[in-house]
Amino acid sequence: MAFEKLKKFIDGDDVNSEIDEESFYVKDESGKDKTATASGNQMILIEPRAYSESQTIADHLKSKNAVVVNLKRVTAAQAKRIIDFLTGTLYAIGGDLQKVGPGIYLCTPKNVSVQGKISDSEDEKGKDKDEDEINW
Repeated sequence: MAFEKLKKFIDGDDVNSEIDEESFYVKDESGKDKTATASGNQMILIEPRAYSESQTIADHLKSKNAVVVNLKRVTAAQAKRIIDFLTGTLYAIGGDLQKVGPGIYLCTPKNVSVQGKISDSEDEKGKDKDEDEINW
């Protein structure tokens, strides 16, 4: 049987005809496996709890997935470091960063375009911000 495969390979027959689609397994936040195509067409939602999770977000972006990052669970200093890291990553891959809400950002790789813009209604109304709120 191995000889037949070798013969098919040498003759030019496609040995890997059993593979229909290039795919790989990604573990989501809950640790469950899910199949994702190599084209990167997913929207990932992440609430980092520490700066160390920045690399995971960058890996999703490098895999051409859009990522929504909620920074409400980290300190202001950690949030600034995470945004700085992601800004560098997005610059390197030609992506974009948009603020969606207070402490919530949409990071998109080069293959994803975003239409429209969300305005910050609190700034337009002139409301006072809480002192505990991070100035994004």
